[in-house]
Amino acid sequence: MLFAVSIYWHLPLMLLIISLVYSATRHEDWDEILGEAFRWGIRMFGFMLIVAVVLFIVSFWLRNPGS
Repeated sequence: MLFAVSIYWHLPLMLLIISLVYSATRHEDWDEILGEAFRWGIRMFGFMLIVAVVLFIVSFWLRNPGS
């Protein structure tokens, strides 16, 4: 089921589009827009990764409370 249809396959594309639109509302020059979009995308990816790891740890702990 590796290639099963999932909403999570859209996350990278959505992250890219959202970061570009957000950066374009703040800057006018393409170099600044792309640079800020990259930095914003990295921060958002890191945040989502931390949330995913915390949720994984909590779900593992809830499934195995005695270990």
